[in-house]
Amino acid sequence: MVHKRILFLAVVILMCLTFPAGGEDARNMSLNNNWYEIFVRSFQDSNNDGIGDLQGVISRLDYLQDMGYNGLWLMPVMPSPSYHKYNVTDYLNIDPEYGSLADMRQLTDAVHERGMKLIIDLAINHTGLGHPWFVQASEALHSGKKSAFIDYYNFRQERSDKWIPLGNTGWFYEEQFAGGGMPDLNLDNPDVRTQLSLILDFWLNVMDIDGFRLDAVTSYYTGDHDRNVEFLHWIKEECERLKPGSYLVGECWENLGTIARYYQSGVDSFFLFPGSQAEGFIASSLRGRSKRAEKFVSRYQQVLEAIPDGVLAPFLGNHDTGRTIGSVQGRKNTAIAKFAEGVLNMMQGNVFTYYGEEIGMVGSGVDPNKRLAMYWNDGDMTEQPPGITAVEYAYPPADVQLADPGSLLNYCRKLNRVRNAYPMIANGENTFIYVSGDVLLMERVLDGRSCLIAMNFSPKTEESCPVREDTVIGMDIETGAGSAVLTEGTLHLPPYAIVILE
Repeated sequence: MVHKRILFLAVVILMCLTFPAGGEDARNMSLNNNWYEIFVRSFQDSNNDGIGDLQGVISRLDYLQDMGYNGLWLMPVMPSPSYHKYNVTDYLNIDPEYGSLADMRQLTDAVHERGMKLIIDLAINHTGLGHPWFVQASEALHSGKKSAFIDYYNFRQERSDKWIPLGNTGWFYEEQFAGGGMPDLNLDNPDVRTQLSLILDFWLNVMDIDGFRLDAVTSYYTGDHDRNVEFLHWIKEECERLKPGSYLVGECWENLGTIARYYQSGVDSFFLFPGSQAEGFIASSLRGRSKRAEKFVSRYQQVLEAIPDGVLAPFLGNHDTGRTIGSVQGRKNTAIAKFAEGVLNMMQGNVFTYYGEEIGMVGSGVDPNKRLAMYWNDGDMTEQPPGITAVEYAYPPADVQLADPGSLLNYCRKLNRVRNAYPMIANGENTFIYVSGDVLLMERVLDGRSCLIAMNFSPKTEESCPVREDTVIGMDIETGAGSAVLTEGTLHLPPYAIVILE
């Protein structure tokens, strides 16, 4: 164990000397509000083995930057026996399928050179069965010997739900994600927390990433929100101690009230699940038959009142949910697919886009269906993930959409650029100026600068709203139904229009 620790420290020193630190001019996280989630395995293959890898991600950074994304979230990249890699076997390394630590540091530096940010998935509710900590704990219990690693996990001698038998030892280990080979860590153990601090330090400072997406935060102490919040507070404090300004976003798959409670931990963001998926208030507002804007505003106002200070993290879909095209019934309706992305991007906070959403990828049912190969073109795709039951691409590939000014991809590109040009959209204080039926007008103010956002939720009808006569159109984000017109204090909005006014 001592020799391994010396070797680890030597690697840390070598990498710190070998790789330069990211530029300080890119450290302001508030400017990085367009986040893009990548499942590395299905994104881009660089060595023709059919599996996406870190070099593949590097090769697509120009695309991502041109699209206006300025933050990247990588799903798990650490060694793991599964295709999804949430059952980690080594927290201080890269899965060989994806590359090496040198590849990872090259990616981090390339991201920072572009003024972008990079966070990675951190699954610390549990490890994989093959993690050395669990292997040594298991061996000790099988042999009847003592081991400090036994207390790294939650073992007991009673069978019950979520407790898995450890062979014929008479012991059972906690596994909240049963069937996944993911034994839960004992997060109260001081030695475990010391190890977690080393892990945080390694990724934040040696690999120079900018933060973490925290997996399954409600399962740290299942059924005990107070203890979960306390543990998240510890994580946030450790990250700030190790690297001030680190960004943390947590997966709290709960209702709005519970999500608001978790913000008390000090963690920067929690994903806004009430707004996501088919039944979230974004998609359900669009599918309504009347007063769509009023319904959206009613729910959005609840969010702003519940979470007045935290950084919101709205999204439409991710690796665990059905794709947005299905949620908004947009397979043959490009206009509603565009407008769903438009509504999302006019929300405050850090907006998260799952890879392929910008080109209208499809996927539902079993998890592998939601993680299909990125559709760059018919000749440049990874293998499909194992376990898929359906493969469908409802929209053209990225290279075709890039060449089409009216494509969903170019609409998303425009949205990102608008958010970058008007930072008050993401970071400003919101006031609803006018809401009636399918039309809303809201103002965002940041550091004395303001803009108005007008939106028409109607799929077929032109709508109008009153505006001040000295107002001018700054940006018209239309879905193909025509341009907005401003006449004598009235803004006329074609169907599914979004207009930025100054």
